[in-house]
Amino acid sequence: MEILKAAGVELRGKHAVIVGRSQIVGRPLIQLLLAEHATVSVCHTRTSDLGAMTRQGDVLLLAAGRASLVDGSMVKPGAAVIDFGINMLGDQMVGDADFASVAEVAGAITPVPGGVGPVTNAVLARNLVELAERR
Repeated sequence: MEILKAAGVELRGKHAVIVGRSQIVGRPLIQLLLAEHATVSVCHTRTSDLGAMTRQGDVLLLAAGRASLVDGSMVKPGAAVIDFGINMLGDQMVGDADFASVAEVAGAITPVPGGVGPVTNAVLARNLVELAERR
């Protein structure tokens, strides 16, 4: 959510498509996006015609844990893509998006590595400092 806010992505009335239904990422995202008045669809690796669903998203959030699951043909032009995926292909870390092909279509995309992970660390550090200051 911090990444979307920092990028100026308006969620109210937008269609957010989440690929991944885990307790850690997918399901909490549903509630966070609904709180911002987005319309939310949830998909997963067994969704029939996943591309038809992902192409509907103004915001596409990838958290399925499958390397390069989503390519550029599966993304709505101009969509904001947040890639939570962490997958190892040999000694290379990649996300759930095929970064090169998705970047050609998306309005914005987070890289893997270097996208969501560092922001998560920064938010955790901020929360820890705020908690310490309250004590």
